[in-house]
Amino acid sequence: MKRIAALAVSASTLALLVAAPAFAQTSEDTASVGDIVVTAQRRSESIRDVPFAVTAMNTETLAAVNAGGADVLALAGRVPSLNVESSNGRYAPRFYIRGFGNVDFDFTASQPVSVVMDEVVLESVYLKGFPLFDVKQMEVLRGPQGTLFGRNTPAGVVKVDTTKPGDVLEGFGQLSVGNYGSYRAESGVTLPLSDTLSLRVSGLLNHRDDWVNNAYDASFANSDGKELGNFEDRAARAHLAWTPTERLSVLGTLQVRDYAGTGTLNRANALTKGSNKLNDNYDRDTVYYDGGRNNFQKQNTLSQSLQVAYDFGNMTLTGVVGAYQGQSKGNGDIDGGVTNPALAGTDFYTLFPVESGTDHSDLAQHTYELRLASNGDNRLNWQVGAFYFQDRFNLVSNTYDGVGGLYPIKQTDIIQKSDSWSVFGQANYKLTEALKVTGGLRYTEDNRNYRGNITVDVKNPANVLLPTSTVAVGDEQVSWDISALYEVNSDWNVFARVANGYRGPSIQGRSLPVLTTADSETVMSYEAGFKARLWDGRARLNGTAYFYEVDDMQFTAIGGNDNTNRLLNANQGVGKGIEIDGDVYLGAGFTFAGGFAWNDTEIKDNGLSVPLCTGGCTVTDPLVNIGGTNRASINGNPFPMAPEYSANFVLSYVKSIGNDQELFAATDWVMQKNTNIFLYESKEFMLGTQFEGGLRAGWRHLGRDVEVAGYVRNITDEDNIIGAIDFNNLTVFVNDPRMYGIEVSKRF
Repeated sequence: MKRIAALAVSASTLALLVAAPAFAQTSEDTASVGDIVVTAQRRSESIRDVPFAVTAMNTETLAAVNAGGADVLALAGRVPSLNVESSNGRYAPRFYIRGFGNVDFDFTASQPVSVVMDEVVLESVYLKGFPLFDVKQMEVLRGPQGTLFGRNTPAGVVKVDTTKPGDVLEGFGQLSVGNYGSYRAESGVTLPLSDTLSLRVSGLLNHRDDWVNNAYDASFANSDGKELGNFEDRAARAHLAWTPTERLSVLGTLQVRDYAGTGTLNRANALTKGSNKLNDNYDRDTVYYDGGRNNFQKQNTLSQSLQVAYDFGNMTLTGVVGAYQGQSKGNGDIDGGVTNPALAGTDFYTLFPVESGTDHSDLAQHTYELRLASNGDNRLNWQVGAFYFQDRFNLVSNTYDGVGGLYPIKQTDIIQKSDSWSVFGQANYKLTEALKVTGGLRYTEDNRNYRGNITVDVKNPANVLLPTSTVAVGDEQVSWDISALYEVNSDWNVFARVANGYRGPSIQGRSLPVLTTADSETVMSYEAGFKARLWDGRARLNGTAYFYEVDDMQFTAIGGNDNTNRLLNANQGVGKGIEIDGDVYLGAGFTFAGGFAWNDTEIKDNGLSVPLCTGGCTVTDPLVNIGGTNRASINGNPFPMAPEYSANFVLSYVKSIGNDQELFAATDWVMQKNTNIFLYESKEFMLGTQFEGGLRAGWRHLGRDVEVAGYVRNITDEDNIIGAIDFNNLTVFVNDPRMYGIEVSKRF
């Protein structure tokens, strides 16, 4: 209770500070910012009535961020305490909330942030990169969400709800064309087929040409000088809604994705020892690769889901069945340079050649959920349910000689099976008209089974097949949460929450014969905050102060001087911080929306050490010698890929020009500061302040629902480091270049 009290004081102080300008309100231009309805607790309610931190992004915000062909990585920093990154290109993003995530690039790795799309969990990073199109709303739920969502949610949930069929004919089409041969076409249409049957069909085509030259001119390189950087992402979705009676509703969904493109472009020697700034060796338009086969990637996914709900009057029974299938392959020049003794001393020379990729992968995931919930806004509201999850992943990965050899020198074939089942319940009760308390409980049982082997020298008939490795892990836990929300007045709500979260044990065997496991981790989270409407409804503001402790926290030590991928448990991880977000109508057509987060994370384990980087980096941690090899002691370090500070804002302007027409413009900016890429600390891999901005402006006709706009993403053409390879030559990869173009859209 002391922690809740301290957080409440922090939140109250913050509330007083931000509320001060309310005394300066004027009577001019009293437009309201409106209310936001969310389903963060699996029922529709005002965002102000949710007793924990949640932020919603609507269609317009997502459309602006996606301009220029961006993928889900563009969401990084757009919501307080949310980070998204990847070393696997556009199809395997990793999400972090309040600094809590997992840097493991492996498709089989578990993540503490869960992504839920249309009531179906996307467990593997393999699925979390599904493109965002025809989205009605995205919600980011911060803090443990284990009561209602299960499946590895100790950090939070990213909840995506796409547009569902309605009972009227309506739709939209949008086309944008830009530099680098890019174009993006998105459309969606609702077709009422009868009084009880309705169809929603939507699709996306997202394309960019090659724009990066492999100046080494390897045998697989194209002769036109541009052979990397392309992608083509095609996706489609169909929702079929059937409501045969007022009580029964059925929704069937089919989704498909076909993606091909260039993976992450690693750039060797792009940093200078002692500096975290890109040096003169870096050229955004040029790489030097002797392997990787142009870093190609391909992925296909298919999914089906069925939701059935029956309204009994005072309660509703809902069942959700979901299935995902997927295949992928790819390759990459991981060292980011050329290993040729004749080129020693050049800017692109690397001593340690690494080329690896996925020969093929096959994923099958199935989920089943059944829940019963009370209807209406009663003094007591409740819901109970059961959930079952199962997936099977077969991943065959190749390691090559790193200098262009066509045959793998090692092939790893692994199969991982996971299953989990749980039962859960949640209830909220109005003690008074102003005070509501909520409590939830969930029992979960997790199991993982792994089998893998290695074939050495694949092209040699007398190859060596190393013995098969097998391991099984499992655990069972009870997660819970309790919260209170108090309505101070019609404009101010305050809340406090204590939540317990859980992530089951993990297995990492991609680096066979090194096979590691990690025990379950549990988190205790405390938060308090406020949700307010200010200035006669012209402004909305939310603030949260939080603190959490993770016992047996799972981390992944990637790369280092032994170039492996190892799981480990730290005794404890601690995070604390402050989050603010809101929006305000400023008058005269101007609207401002923004957010800020301070996230302070710390690893607590006096005996924990990890392999060091190679290639000339400057480790600042204490060194310990284990078995004749120096390692970095990481006690006291921040979590990897957890920015200490992040901020974002959007400034919008609308000007009516009569005849149902208006001009509009909006600029959006995002900033992240003090991000440590790895578990250890070094001068090179601790990133400072990085920012990126966008602009969109145009004309629209409200009566005809037509819009024409121009856009620029990464206006200042920032070269931001978004990740690194630490076993070789200070290798990094960076963000997308400046993208610009025009777009036309029509709604009907």
